[in-house]
Amino acid sequence: MEDPTPVPLDDVDRRIIAELTRDGRMSVTAVAENVHISRAHAYSRITRLTQEGVLTKFTALVDPVKAGLRSSAYVTLKVSQHSWRELKERLKAIPEVAHIALVGGDFDVILLVRAEDNQGLRKVVFDQLQSMPGVLDTQTFLIFEDLDNR
Repeated sequence: MEDPTPVPLDDVDRRIIAELTRDGRMSVTAVAENVHISRAHAYSRITRLTQEGVLTKFTALVDPVKAGLRSSAYVTLKVSQHSWRELKERLKAIPEVAHIALVGGDFDVILLVRAEDNQGLRKVVFDQLQSMPGVLDTQTFLIFEDLDNR
């Protein structure tokens, strides 16, 4: 299990993180210019932030509709006690599940599910999620407009 202790960050670290969050493909030279530090300093900071687990991966943000995933929903799960460890591995294996979070409240898990169409979404919810051992109940919230893919 990872160490949950927060890493001390200063203003330069936060500005580097902001730049890389805005554009994960930004070159070290561009980060250095935008943060007003040397390239060597930016490189060493990015390396440290990566080694300490603050920066965990660099990725592309994909527009799901343009990528052919026209149907999206948040699906909540109520699960039986002590089923989380096995359940999370099964959930990770479903390609349409884009995000998984264990939460507190009226339900236990929330998923972001993206599928090609409503029939694909229905198959994930009814054929895969509802039949999983440990899943007691599901609730599906269709996404009509997704503002996170800017």
